[in-house]
Amino acid sequence: MFGRAPKKSDNTKYYEILGVPKTAAPDELKKAYRKAAIKNHPDKGGDPEKFKELAQAYEVLSDPEKREIYDQYGEDALKEGMGGGGGGVDPFDIFSSFFGPSFGGGGGGSSRGRRQRRGEDVVHPLKASLEDLYNGTSKKLSLSRSVLCSKCKGKGSKSGASMRCPGCQGSGMKVTIRQLGPSMIQQMQQPCNECRGTGESINDKDRCPGCKGEKVLQEKKVLEVHVEKGMQHNQKITFPGEADEAPDTVTGDIVFVVQQKEHPKFKRKGDDLFYEHTISLTEALCGFQLVLTHLDNRQLLVKSNPGEVVKPDSFKAISDEGMPMYQRPFMKGKLYIHFTVDFPDSLAPDQCKALEAVLPPKPASKLTDMELDECEETTMHDVNNIEEEMRRKAAHAAQEAYDEDDEMPGGGGQRVQCAQQ
Repeated sequence: MFGRAPKKSDNTKYYEILGVPKTAAPDELKKAYRKAAIKNHPDKGGDPEKFKELAQAYEVLSDPEKREIYDQYGEDALKEGMGGGGGGVDPFDIFSSFFGPSFGGGGGGSSRGRRQRRGEDVVHPLKASLEDLYNGTSKKLSLSRSVLCSKCKGKGSKSGASMRCPGCQGSGMKVTIRQLGPSMIQQMQQPCNECRGTGESINDKDRCPGCKGEKVLQEKKVLEVHVEKGMQHNQKITFPGEADEAPDTVTGDIVFVVQQKEHPKFKRKGDDLFYEHTISLTEALCGFQLVLTHLDNRQLLVKSNPGEVVKPDSFKAISDEGMPMYQRPFMKGKLYIHFTVDFPDSLAPDQCKALEAVLPPKPASKLTDMELDECEETTMHDVNNIEEEMRRKAAHAAQEAYDEDDEMPGGGGQRVQCAQQ
């Protein structure tokens, strides 16, 4: 007699959790689980529920028999007992078996009864030109980092055994006392120099030949860093779990911090770009034409409208020619052009007459010729820096007031007397 076939249920959820297609090969499953599990590990501030879901999905899909049942009948069939089930898995066991003992953490048992220490993040500045941030780019960087010795799996010994350090009695720390005076002492705690703070000692004959008992080795690693369009100054690019490895430690991240370099022509403010351009008085009055080379080497033709007058210190905006917006590269800010008008130093009399003939007339004087003759004529001089001139006048006035105070009868004596009181 044949049993009733199980009712079909959802058979895509586990693939979606790992972010892989249903056709994913075992290597793709491993890679997806590794990346997501490190990112979501509770010791790194990840979501514990997401961490459990990842472990459950990988435990089922990495088992050919369970995966076949899941693909054919779905999640409910596994819960009903086909293939040994899939809901009672310990996520920390899956994590430890996949990454090795140095990545343990959480759960029960003596080895996981204490919370795993998290390794420090390694932060590197990443210089990027404005062209890099406008167009996007990839940079290959070679870094040196510590990795667990593959021969001893980070134990430091051939047998995997270690003894308690006699120098610190297994605490990893030593207390030193310094005499500061007749009745004063200073007590300091510092990592044990014999075991380097590990609290363990390894017999010389049992030392691992690969790492000489150090537990870790140095390796060169090349990381390809993708600078995306529109990234901002000080934005971080993180490589989870790629920092220095250490025994019984959750590996930290390598973090690159984007450092935008100054550009000789463009200035950036958020998603907008600013461009400085100087035109002559003739161009300001009669029209100008500018060929502007953009950050992607496109040539933009910028010109004034017929009859338009460009005023000094004015701005013009070109839409959709600013910086690409981060993760929305088809949307761009504005390109602002700031105009400075270069005036001539002087004009010849015939030039003045020619300009007066075409420019709007000067305002007529409200005074009669007789009244003008009674006015006193003045002479103007150039002021190159008004702020500097004001500072100089203020300093001169303060010095005069000080000198005048000194010249008053009894002035100096009074100041000395006040100071004595």
